[in-house]
Amino acid sequence: MAEGNSPVPANGMTLEAVRDSLIRQEDTIIFSLIERAKFPLNSPTYQQSYASIPGFSGPLIDFFVKQAEALQAKTGRYQNPEEHPFFPDDLPPSLVPPYDFPPILHPAANSINVNNKIWDTYFNQLLPLLAKPGDDGNYASTATSDLNCLQAISRRIHYGNFVAEVKFKDAPEDYEPAIRAQDRDALMKLLTFEAVEKMVVERVGKKTKTFAQEVTLNSTSRNDQKCKVDPSVVSQLYEKWIMPLTKLVEVEYLLRRLD
Repeated sequence: MAEGNSPVPANGMTLEAVRDSLIRQEDTIIFSLIERAKFPLNSPTYQQSYASIPGFSGPLIDFFVKQAEALQAKTGRYQNPEEHPFFPDDLPPSLVPPYDFPPILHPAANSINVNNKIWDTYFNQLLPLLAKPGDDGNYASTATSDLNCLQAISRRIHYGNFVAEVKFKDAPEDYEPAIRAQDRDALMKLLTFEAVEKMVVERVGKKTKTFAQEVTLNSTSRNDQKCKVDPSVVSQLYEKWIMPLTKLVEVEYLLRRLD
């Protein structure tokens, strides 16, 4: 399983276990955003004209992520059903013995990958809110932090496959009519719990305020402490992007669940 996740029981996964994993993944996402926020925007990392790399055309971030994913593929990362590459075409095969992951998901999960939407959201909408303007030359370190953020967010969103499977197993009679009708709107309605989503948004904001504090000996109260990451940015990330994309994954999974 991915870092920070408890092993999946051989006989399946409970809704409680799924929720526990999602809550722990909040911590990973917040800490990865804190690490990225210590660098300024460093725009050359994303400019095609910055580096001339033999045999490659594109910005440094693309080259970095493709090379990192190729190495991780060789060591078996993408055999894990929780992990989804951003550049899936032509990844090398794993060179390590496969691990026997419990067959929890329907095979349809293998065809669901929304990383193109995550990539676009991260670089065009989230990063301008997260990173301050400026350039300190640490482009490789910046790309490393970007990849950590991207992978943590991707893992959280694609965990929607597990959420959908558990919800379906708990109440198949609720979902089967909408699945057979291929009714996306009905499935989205079944999967939406506004009170729960509001609680998640509030929780990640509170966690960020706690984890990202600039602690000094002269602070007399938490109101005196600045944050390395604006908690409202993380709350916005969850409210506008992570939870909607997670539900998109859930709907796509359920539409194929009876195939």
